Amino acid sequence: MSEIIILSGATDTDLKKKGRKPKQANYFDVREEMAVVRFLSTESSEEKNKIYNEFLRHPLDKMISSIIRRYKLYRKDMDFIEIHTDTHSFLMTKIDKFKPAKEKKAYSYFGTICKNYLMGQIIKDQKETNRKISYEDISSSIENSPEFSYLMEGDTVDSEQIIKNFLKELDKFLNEETLNENEIKLGHALYDLFNDYENIFIGTSNNKFNKNIILLSLREMTNLSTKEIRSSMKKYRIIYLNLVEKMAQ
Repeated sequence: MSEIIILSGATDTDLKKKGRKPKQANYFDVREEMAVVRFLSTESSEEKNKIYNEFLRHPLDKMISSIIRRYKLYRKDMDFIEIHTDTHSFLMTKIDKFKPAKEKKAYSYFGTICKNYLMGQIIKDQKETNRKISYEDISSSIENSPEFSYLMEGDTVDSEQIIKNFLKELDKFLNEETLNENEIKLGHALYDLFNDYENIFIGTSNNKFNKNIILLSLREMTNLSTKEIRSSMKKYRIIYLNLVEKMAQ
């Protein structure tokens, strides 16, 4: 019996063992999450195509359609089908960057990639001023919050090197320190976020926008509230600030 048939019989327990909540979009649930793992683990192009066509194509199509309509992520001089096709194609170039791990869902990761890509492309189309996305619900929580302001600061230090060094310090911290459950979730989410920084923040150059994207991504990757993220961020903020200060010397 093929593993694909086994996927269709997966239960909520399978996800709970991975630290995931089974409740999410009904078109992308346990079966699809497991199909992603199977897709990434096989070296066979034929098997990848089979899994994609049978289990992932339709759910990803629905996800992208929902994101475009829900957040009104329409682009200048492009109809819905063109936007959808372009986004789906971009997502498929990033799908292999997903690392199945505890506390993480492919559903959230793919959704974040799609939203950030679309928002990044819209920023590139700034000449069309009548289509702007409102981030008030996110930015009001972090615009003046020191817990997030440090993430994109450090003009006197090379940002790429900061991120590289921060990832090293973060990896060491996660392996050596005693952390609570939320701090562990946040730490791994931060690592994944900045490890794929160039792709996740594609097309963004504005600090305010980037900070909004960071919070949105962290909320979706961890299922934590803004308050929980702010509380759990304190230790990581210290690591970052110490690193920036050291590099600026």
